[in-house]
Amino acid sequence: MKPILFSCAAMALLLCTSCVTKEKYMLAENGRLEALARAERLNSELNVARTENSRLNDCLAQLCRDTTRLAANIRTYQQMLAGNVDSQEKLTAMLNKKMQQLAERENTINELEGMIADQQEKVRNLLSSVKDALLGFNSDELTVREENGKVYVAMSDKLLFQSGSATVDKRGKEALAKLAEVLNRQTNIDVYIEGHTDSKPIHNARFHDNWDLSVIRATSVVRILTEEYGVSPLQIQPCGRGEHMPLADNETADGRARNRRTEIIMAPKLDELYNLMKSEE
Repeated sequence: MKPILFSCAAMALLLCTSCVTKEKYMLAENGRLEALARAERLNSELNVARTENSRLNDCLAQLCRDTTRLAANIRTYQQMLAGNVDSQEKLTAMLNKKMQQLAERENTINELEGMIADQQEKVRNLLSSVKDALLGFNSDELTVREENGKVYVAMSDKLLFQSGSATVDKRGKEALAKLAEVLNRQTNIDVYIEGHTDSKPIHNARFHDNWDLSVIRATSVVRILTEEYGVSPLQIQPCGRGEHMPLADNETADGRARNRRTEIIMAPKLDELYNLMKSEE
């Protein structure tokens, strides 16, 4: 009976030992398989990570190259900007200078326009004064006109002189006296006395030719204005033109009569206007 019980116990023990080992084996095998699968998964993830890392490194390298290029461009732009700022400052300075010069020119133009307007007003007043002073003389004796900013009084030969003479007649002195009143009130004008003749030649003991006659006649008028009627010698100047500036055709008697004349030319002094224009040169 005992041997049978021992055998049964041994069989039971053997069976129990065999069952435990197989279970552990299965657990170990499953663990091994899971480890292999996890290792394979991790290896795949590692490969993906490596690929991504390589891509990121390429992107980083590209970004570094782009950053270097952009930095170079920025430095170039900064240099260009600095140059442009310098050029802009120079242009601004030049523009301001030109604007200042323009403003100065405009001021000068305004001054000149004012002076010219003042000169024109003086000429109008002078013309009016001369016409009023010489109202008692007819057009055959003298004419008064304004031309190119000057007042011209053309006194005929028959009003002032006998034929071939440089001595002023009484009627001529009356006209010169009236004119002297105007000149003595307006000392800021220049006066030119021009003697003119016709083309018929003259030659006698006193006058060599018409030019000589025209000069002596102009000087005679100047002497009467200055010595007898007090006109300032500093504002009056004689000049002889002879037959070289005729008003009419010397082929007719009427034309020659018009050409035999003494012109008294009056103009406001231009010293201030001349000085202003000279300062602008």
